[in-house]
Amino acid sequence: MSPMLDREGSKWDRAARFLRVATVLHAHPQGIAAQDIADQIGVSKRTVYRDLQAMEMDADLPIWQDKGRWGLESGAFLPPLALTLPEATTFFLAARLLAKATDEHDPELLSAFVKLAAILPPVLAEHLHATVDAYASTPRNERFTRILRVLTMGWAERRVVEIDYGPGVYDPGKAPRRARVRPYAIEPSAHTRALYLIGWDESRQDRRTFKVERILEASLTPETFPDDAAAIERDMLAAWDVISDEPLTRVEVRFSAEVAARVAETRWHPTQDVEPLPDGRLLWRATVSGLLEVRIWILGWGADAEVLEPVALRETVAAELERAAATYR
Repeated sequence: MSPMLDREGSKWDRAARFLRVATVLHAHPQGIAAQDIADQIGVSKRTVYRDLQAMEMDADLPIWQDKGRWGLESGAFLPPLALTLPEATTFFLAARLLAKATDEHDPELLSAFVKLAAILPPVLAEHLHATVDAYASTPRNERFTRILRVLTMGWAERRVVEIDYGPGVYDPGKAPRRARVRPYAIEPSAHTRALYLIGWDESRQDRRTFKVERILEASLTPETFPDDAAAIERDMLAAWDVISDEPLTRVEVRFSAEVAARVAETRWHPTQDVEPLPDGRLLWRATVSGLLEVRIWILGWGADAEVLEPVALRETVAAELERAAATYR
């Protein structure tokens, strides 16, 4: 394992952890319990106690403690960046969206939120602190955190990763497979509340989308690959959510007059085109990568959406609605 991935071992990581602890303390001027600090940065309570003592003795940080709560004296930190209110609001909304996009406890995400809160106006910072405090109570998943760190390192350094990928929930009898992947991107999905690795599967010689929660193990290799970020981002525009490795398909849906205005007021996809009809209904068209994700969106409109093209999607949606109706009968 790379020394940078040994989160308890290196001097570099110890200093980085000190900064994360200090940032958490700064975010809680009224003080915070050691266990809550441990939950937010992903270490043991004993490590937090050891770090707090070292930070006070070695780094000369003005740390106080009172009745089990720890804090930093006011003035210990200075905001590193000045943002306008619209800029700060944009960062805040992005952070809130990311928090909704995953159900896993990720110490790096918590640390990033705490640091972001330090440069936000007080009202926004208060809401972000509340988000962090609530998010920190989710159960920790050490395997997920370890694997995400490996994937992130591979993505940042353009290094091939080897993964053991588990079967999907709809095919539990299938055995896990080993794959060598060039990490192109890591994408959050607000729809599935999960993270996805998008990369080139060397064993299948094609781009694939892997759900991070299904990756059982991951390791870095020394092999590197060329950067092609522009092409990947261009291809991602075709995805409805995160899947961009399927054939492009033209989709046409007719919406009822009752929901036409609601559909038209949102740009659901970069390629969409809307056409109001004389009777108040709406034709919606777009070219998307694959049909799985857009199918779920269409089903969410129930009887107010009718698929016109392609025929295969129309038949699939109709069969699903028939099955749902049978369940309720």
